[in-house]
Amino acid sequence: MLSDPATPRFGANYVPSQGWFYSWLDYDPAATRRDLADLAGLGLDHVRVFPIWPWIQPNRAIIRERAIEDLLDLIDAAAENGLAVAVDLIQGHLSSFDFLPSWVLTWHRGSLFESDLVRDGLTAYVEAVAGAVASRPNVFAITLGNEVNNLWPDSSTTPASSTSWAQDLLVAVKKAAPEVLALHSVFDDAWYKPDHPFHPVDVVDLGELSTVHSWVFNGVSRVDGPLGPATLTHADYLVELAAATSLDPSRPVWLQEIGVPGPDIPLDLQAEFVRRTVELVVHNPALWGVTWWSSHDIDRRLLDFPDREYDLGLFTVDHQRKPAAQALADVIAEVRANGVQTQPATTLTAPLNLRTEPHRRAEIAPGSSFHLEWVAAREQGPVRIALP
Repeated sequence: MLSDPATPRFGANYVPSQGWFYSWLDYDPAATRRDLADLAGLGLDHVRVFPIWPWIQPNRAIIRERAIEDLLDLIDAAAENGLAVAVDLIQGHLSSFDFLPSWVLTWHRGSLFESDLVRDGLTAYVEAVAGAVASRPNVFAITLGNEVNNLWPDSSTTPASSTSWAQDLLVAVKKAAPEVLALHSVFDDAWYKPDHPFHPVDVVDLGELSTVHSWVFNGVSRVDGPLGPATLTHADYLVELAAATSLDPSRPVWLQEIGVPGPDIPLDLQAEFVRRTVELVVHNPALWGVTWWSSHDIDRRLLDFPDREYDLGLFTVDHQRKPAAQALADVIAEVRANGVQTQPATTLTAPLNLRTEPHRRAEIAPGSSFHLEWVAAREQGPVRIALP
């Protein structure tokens, strides 16, 4: 289900307004439907949803059917609101918390990426959940998990193990859900950190399209502030890196996460950040779509989250549309009314080949000489990236 390149898709990463993801423990169909109606009202066409792995598979031999039924009800609720659904499987990591079942911890602790026992259990989980959600016609994608590279170094791995782990589980997804896009997702240390055991080629070779997550707290906001050109174009920069690194020039890139984290983006500037960032990236011919993090804030009665995590929602916990949400809705309406046009672009050649020289990744990281050169050129118009 790939969109017309002239009309990128727009969605949100669904964070329940009541109880965060703990709400899966006491699922409320009515609350879910109210949340999804909020999102449909912005003009969004899809949501990315996050079942919690240990609550579905608390024992390696148990797949809780009740938990899968709750997930299917959420998917049906999305359909009622005209929303397609992407399902992430291995949570894994969410909003700074890790969720792992007890059977991969304690006395039988095993690496998520290297243990055969864990791999066997994960394969059973992936097959069961992927097969179930594929029964719903509005499910268009299944991602292995949310930024699974956050689970390293607690789970040991090597580049070879990271790649084979994802390859094997993607095969399991396609076997269970052959008509649904099977995807792999990592955060941007895979692009920028020289010693990181997940490599850029995993993003652009594995799965059926590339996914990137753009968070300006990775250092880019320190380059030139909340509305500086480096900050506003970071999403476009990641899309360009992914497009350049792929061997397939037609492979789409999904901006699967982007948000307005404080204090990097102060509250009074968030609407402008949303509008300008989306306007800059939306004309990129490689872009498949934009999925905002997140749908709803986290209730501050919940404890121990990093402060920036509480207020990332497009809506408050009592369903009030925030300025960032209105800015996104306005951009969506403009794109739907007028479409987007591919603009003339210049090209810069990177100082390294990301496919073969991942140990040099720091040379294209935020603040590097190449990144700053790209940002300066981008102020004059779109800039494609080429690998040497």
